[in-house]
Amino acid sequence: MLAGESGTVIKNWGGKLTVCLVYPNHYATAMSNLGFQAVYSLCNSFPDIVCERAFLPPAVELKEYQKSGSRLVSLESQRPLSDFDVLAFSVSFENDYLNIPAIFDLAGIPPFASERDASFPLVMAGGAALFLNPEPVAELLDLVCVGEGEAILSPLLDFLRAQGSAARAELLGKAAQLPGIYVPSLYEITYDNVGVAEIRSLADAPSRVKRVWDSDFNASVVASTLFTPGTEFSDMYLIEVSRGCPRGCRFCAAGFIYHPFRQRSLELLKKEAERGMERKERIGLVGAAVSDYRDLGELCRFISEKGGKVSVSSLRIDALDVYLLDILHSSGHKTVALAPEGGSQRLRDLIKKDLTEEQILGACDTLIGRDILNLKLYFIIGLPTETEQDLAEMVLLIEKIRQRVIAAAKQNRRLGSVLLSVNPFVPKPFTPLQWCGMEALASLEKKYCYLRRAVGSLSNVKIQMESLREAFLQALLSRGDRRLAQFLVKAHQEGSWKRAAKELHLDTETLVTRMIPLDEILPWDSIDGGERSRLVTEYERAFQSQSA
Repeated sequence: MLAGESGTVIKNWGGKLTVCLVYPNHYATAMSNLGFQAVYSLCNSFPDIVCERAFLPPAVELKEYQKSGSRLVSLESQRPLSDFDVLAFSVSFENDYLNIPAIFDLAGIPPFASERDASFPLVMAGGAALFLNPEPVAELLDLVCVGEGEAILSPLLDFLRAQGSAARAELLGKAAQLPGIYVPSLYEITYDNVGVAEIRSLADAPSRVKRVWDSDFNASVVASTLFTPGTEFSDMYLIEVSRGCPRGCRFCAAGFIYHPFRQRSLELLKKEAERGMERKERIGLVGAAVSDYRDLGELCRFISEKGGKVSVSSLRIDALDVYLLDILHSSGHKTVALAPEGGSQRLRDLIKKDLTEEQILGACDTLIGRDILNLKLYFIIGLPTETEQDLAEMVLLIEKIRQRVIAAAKQNRRLGSVLLSVNPFVPKPFTPLQWCGMEALASLEKKYCYLRRAVGSLSNVKIQMESLREAFLQALLSRGDRRLAQFLVKAHQEGSWKRAAKELHLDTETLVTRMIPLDEILPWDSIDGGERSRLVTEYERAFQSQSA
C-alpha cells in the first residue's frame, strides 16, 4: 500500500491497493471508450487490487456539487476520491485536459503535484493524449504512463503494491526507472521567449522516456466488458481487430504513436465474436485501420454465417472488399464513411494519403452499386499551403459524388445523401506535420463560409463542421508546454479559458499558429516516440513534392 512520509500506511481497504480510474468527461462518453473499459478490467483482474470509476458530472449535477460543496465519489462504492491510494486518469483527447482541474476541485485535492503531500492519492495518467504530449498537465501529475496499458500496467501495479512504507519522493524516483513511466518532477525545463530552451533530467531519470507497446498482441483481445444503455455503442459488442495504421499519413498520429501496426489472429477474433454474439447481435470492429486487417472479409463472413451483424467505423477507399460491403448492407448499414481528407490531389499528395480522384469516385460507385446510398465523407481544411484552388477542387469532387448518389437514388426510388464532415487541420506531436502551425481562425472561418455557400444549399448534401473554437483549443493543448498547467487551473477557476489566457498574458494565437523550426526543442522531447529523423525526412518530402 502507499504510505505517508512517516512510513505509516495511509489507506487500507482490506489490505488491497485501491485505484480510482477517472475519466475527465461524462459517464456516457467514457462507457463508449473501449480503452477505458480495458484498463478497468485489467486492474480488476488482480485479486489484491480494487479498481473503481469516477467521471465528470453532467453540467446540471456539476452546479449542484458546487452549490452544496459535495465531494466527488466513485461510482461503485460511493467513496470520496481522496480515500483511494491511486487516482488514474484516462485521457483520450487533449480538450479533456481542461476537466482535470475540475475533478481535483470536486475531490478536494490540490491540483498541482507540488502542493500535495502523502495524505493525498498518487496521481497518474495515461491514454492517447498523454502518448502525444503530457506537458500541459505535467505539473498536475505524479507520473505519466507513456504507452499501451497491456505493457505498462502489470509491472507498474506490481511495483506500487511492493512499496510498503516508501516515502512519496522515494517511490517516484524508483518509478522513473520502470519502462514507459515519465515522472515530470524529475525533469527541469527552461524556456526562451517563445518555446523550450532546455530539458534536463534529474537524479537517475532517463533523458527520454521510451514509449512502451504491446509486443504480444495475440495474448488477449480488447473487447466490450461493460454494457451501458444509452451510450453511443450500446447496441453492439466492440472488438479491437488491429492497432495502429500501416499507411503513415503525415497529419495522423495513429500510425506513429501506435507503431508498429499489429493485427490479431483470425481464430482469436472468431472466438471473441462468438462470445460477443451471446450478448449482442451486432459486432463492432474497432481499429484505426479496420480496412487494412488482413482477414477482414473472412471475419465478417464468419460473423454473418453465425447470425450476427457487422459494423465498422469507416472504410479505406482503396481497400473495399465487395463481399464485406454485401455483409454490411445485409447488416442494416445505411451509411458508410470514407476519408478522402484532402480536397485536391495536390493536398492528398502532401499528406501522403495516396488516393486519386479516380479511386475516390470508384469507391463511391462500388458502394452505390451495393445499394449503400448514404455516404459520409471526411475532409480537412487548413492544411499547410492550402489555396482557394484546392477548395474549389474539393467542391467539384463533392458535386461529382452527389450526382452519383442522386442518379442511383432515382433509379432505386429512394433517398440518398452525402454528409460532409469538415474539420480544420490540427498539428499533432510525433507526426511529420508537427512543426506546422494551425491556420488562423479568421482565415478558417472564411473557408468554412465558402464551403457553406458552395455546397450547403445543394440537395442531398449536408455539412457538419467542427467548432473552430474547440479545434483552436485542441491545437493549443496539442503543442503546448508545461507552463499551460497554470492556464488550465485558471480556466477552471474563471470558467473561461479565453479569460484565463488574457489574465495570464498568454499569447495563444502565436502558440497555435507559428511554424516551429526543425531544430527547435519540442515540449514533448522528453518522450521518445520514435526516430525524429524519419519525421524530418517525411516533412521535407511533403513540401519538396509541392515545389517539384
